Amino acid sequence: MDDFNPCLSCGACCHHFRVSFYWSEADPFLGGSVPVELTEKINNNYICMQGTNQPNPRCVALEGTLGECVSCKIYAQRPTPCREFPLWLEDGSLNPECNRLRALKGLPAIELPDHQPNDEPPLVPIVA
Repeated sequence: MDDFNPCLSCGACCHHFRVSFYWSEADPFLGGSVPVELTEKINNNYICMQGTNQPNPRCVALEGTLGECVSCKIYAQRPTPCREFPLWLEDGSLNPECNRLRALKGLPAIELPDHQPNDEPPLVPIVA
């Protein structure tokens, strides 16, 4: 159960949103950690991950095959929008946005395991 992480075989969020954030997240002088070479300028205040400002977005940091096996090559350095997109909501339920995005990409809905210890969702990081 501890290994249950649908993000490792999904990638729908990384293949749907424009991942835009304040430019300082990619400025090492100001403490930013997002690799600047993987970003593009939107305006004077915001940048986005390359590939996400397209009609059919796919983040440049997404590795693998959508719906099969994916990972983020900059997971430890990912920008704020990626860090803040939850798999689990505060009440312990699955984020409905995950299944909505999966449906848009032709992927089946996430099926939760039959039993969860203490009726709580497993604690998993968002990797996709």
